[in-house]
Amino acid sequence: MAVSLTIDQFFWVLGRVAGLGCFAALSISLVTGVALRSGLFGGLAKNRSLKSTHEFTAILWIPLGLLHVGSLLLDQTARVSLLDLVVPFLANYDAGGRLALGLGTIALDLLVVVAVTGWLKSRMGPRTWIWTHRLAYLAFATMFLHAILGGTDFSSPVVSALTWSTAFALGVLTLGRVLWGRLPAPGR
Repeated sequence: MAVSLTIDQFFWVLGRVAGLGCFAALSISLVTGVALRSGLFGGLAKNRSLKSTHEFTAILWIPLGLLHVGSLLLDQTARVSLLDLVVPFLANYDAGGRLALGLGTIALDLLVVVAVTGWLKSRMGPRTWIWTHRLAYLAFATMFLHAILGGTDFSSPVVSALTWSTAFALGVLTLGRVLWGRLPAPGR
């Protein structure tokens, strides 16, 4: 039995898959970033593989995010405009849809700032760069809310469990980092 999709259904599915992939890449990037900057994982803070994973996933989200928003721009059912990708809460949706899309726009805007400043790190003062880089936490929170409020994928127990587990792990790790700062590695 062949399944045929309309072009809008194809873009809708592509948008969902790219959005989930982008969420996964950013989740891994944040978890590895927290691991690198804290002593919560002992010797992993100096692990080159962990740093490479952080750097790779910090870039991987970009094509996935572009694919996500690009497919939604092309999906005539979604009715997302270029302006909706830059200015939050303008979309011609009901209040709940406008909120979800607006949070996605804020997340995208913040992630672009974090990515651009990552490339400009050598030209920025360390304190400015660190505080700008910490916007990734706010970006993740707004992206998480965007996904919960606007995504249909949370009806899947697997997607829901992985997403909530990631958010919980990031919350615990971030709280540990805030409360205890950078812990010394074992043996010091």
